[in-house]
Amino acid sequence: MLTVTNIRRPGSDTPETLTVENGLIKGWNLAAEGEVIDGQGATLVPAFIEAHAHLREPGQEQKEDLASGLAAAAAGGYGTVISMPNTSPVVDDPATVRALIDKAARLGLARLRPAAALTRGQDGEQLAELSLLAEAGAAMFTDDGRTNENARTLRLGLDYAHSLGQVVSVHAEDASLRAGGVMNEGPVSEALGLPGNPAAAEAARIARDIEICALTGGRLHIQHLSTARALELVRSAKARGVNITCEVCPHHLLLTDEALRSFDAIYKVAPPLRTQSDANALLAGLQDGTVDCLATDHAPHTRAEKELDLLQAPSGIAYIEIAFPLMWTNFGEQLGLQKLVDLLTVDVARVLAWPAPSLEVGAPADFTLLDLETVRPVQPETFKSKAKFTPWAGHELKGWPTLTVVGGAVAYRRES
Repeated sequence: MLTVTNIRRPGSDTPETLTVENGLIKGWNLAAEGEVIDGQGATLVPAFIEAHAHLREPGQEQKEDLASGLAAAAAGGYGTVISMPNTSPVVDDPATVRALIDKAARLGLARLRPAAALTRGQDGEQLAELSLLAEAGAAMFTDDGRTNENARTLRLGLDYAHSLGQVVSVHAEDASLRAGGVMNEGPVSEALGLPGNPAAAEAARIARDIEICALTGGRLHIQHLSTARALELVRSAKARGVNITCEVCPHHLLLTDEALRSFDAIYKVAPPLRTQSDANALLAGLQDGTVDCLATDHAPHTRAEKELDLLQAPSGIAYIEIAFPLMWTNFGEQLGLQKLVDLLTVDVARVLAWPAPSLEVGAPADFTLLDLETVRPVQPETFKSKAKFTPWAGHELKGWPTLTVVGGAVAYRRES
């Protein structure tokens, strides 16, 4: 039994009490029972769902592991995390899916729902055992980390996944157009003398994948969409009834290719940071509903790796612990609290065809408390993640999670 007192629902100034029993919400404003936690006036929302994170286990635990990654997620207000399968070995067999879920459950942190590879070894050629992977608990199928170059394989995958009621998620870049690009192709890359990755690489692949999705009737989800042109293609496809969804990451809203003038590989991501015009278009896509949900693409690497030059360093930023504060501080006024929370909860669930998160009596007790007013500096040395560095070190943010409850148990509680 758990009781959380002195909390507020979004849009309300009335203090309330929530009681949890056996992993479910027992009721509102009942007499306090069991462990009692003072919410200190924070705002209660459903725990966030992370649609796209790299937890690096198995095989890359020097970057992150389940314990550190799921602790970081809980500290960021996330109750459920979908992990990507581009590990070592690749998550392409049912036993690995089950082992990851079982290990995560024993940790008592955020809940893990692994994504499984669409193809064996993520080689893009032979489909993995999708039915068995779904039975084992795979949340979706994706070869993220690699692009699906073989159009016929993607077609077969979409057909098969659709028969299982599953979504196929893709990293949409044409590999031959991307080539060795390490940043957005444009005036900044030309000025710096660095190989560029053109916006057309993303748009061309999305245009192809839209046609394959329409052909199959399957469910296609575009990961980390980064360009205005790609957004136009998704908007047009939706208008003609193609079953396509997409996500946008905060770093593509907050940072641009101008950051690469520092030559700091902390800003190297895939797809790359684009222009301010692209960022503005993505924000508009969030506002008008073309963009379905937010995801972080949490991608931790070691500090030594990210200190390599831009040609050699791996792509990725790790910031799942500060994703909501970043969005609330920078875009809270434009999006509003309810819209922002929806993009991290019910909208993610809709993409995956999962039940919508709820704070109603009888619903699973997955929720987080948000301090929407107190401003705190970003201190990466305190991160739960092994990647204790960030482009936003020292930035003053508000909207910090103070408590995350998953399945009725406390997964994170802010210490100060």
